[in-house]
Amino acid sequence: MTMTITCFADEISSELTEQLDVLAEVGVSHLEIRNVWGKNVLALTDEELSRISAMLKERGFRVSSIGSPIGKYPITEPFEAQLTAMDRAVAAAKKLETAYIRIFSYFIPEGEDRNILLKEALDRMKQLAQTAEKNGVVLILENDSGLFGTTPEECVEIFNHCDSSSLCAAFDAGNYVIEGVKPMDEAYPKISPYLEYVHVKDATKEPRLFVPAGKGEGQLEELLLALNEKNFTGFLSVEPHLAKYLPDATNPERVKTAIQALQGILDKHQIAWQ
Repeated sequence: MTMTITCFADEISSELTEQLDVLAEVGVSHLEIRNVWGKNVLALTDEELSRISAMLKERGFRVSSIGSPIGKYPITEPFEAQLTAMDRAVAAAKKLETAYIRIFSYFIPEGEDRNILLKEALDRMKQLAQTAEKNGVVLILENDSGLFGTTPEECVEIFNHCDSSSLCAAFDAGNYVIEGVKPMDEAYPKISPYLEYVHVKDATKEPRLFVPAGKGEGQLEELLLALNEKNFTGFLSVEPHLAKYLPDATNPERVKTAIQALQGILDKHQIAWQ
């Protein structure tokens, strides 16, 4: 069984050519499309998406996911724009030949009561999942800070409400650490039934810092072993966020450090990767 390494390549550069050059150096042939040429993936024109598709095919690269910002907005903002963004994300996924679209679960504005706004958040998530079902794509929900789906319990609440195979978890150990959640002890047992994608970010709680895989409290070694035991063959998406950890390094150096840290853990345990 082989896991596939991919990467949020915009942390390398805004230029697609440089993104691909650096990934090729470290033996990675997939990438998560989030920002290219200074534009978010959902702002790219059809012509630009076609250009990206051609460049990827010429170099032998594939897209693992559309790194959309859908749901990374206050729940009090109108929903219509999010539905339009969802249509655009689906179009990008089809054009770039990936099944996955990364989403979030809406910010709770400061001073607002979560319980009062919860129904609206759940209804929105269900509508997004239903749109994904109709279009044959899969939404992967990232557990990020300040959202309705920040904790594992809240994520499960969303998954249960939506009850859709088109909404799965993008398990982010680093984000859990930042929120004071132990990824394997507290989050994984609850999230594993929904886990279909992994964001490879490690972190320390004190100081509040993202670090390379295996250098923090993200229990990433345990996670990879557990996934291997389950014959997981999905994507491991490296999202470095190492500017504070390596302040004097270049963006390409930070990304290569992050990818090589993951590769080192996989190789240590003889876990096959591509």
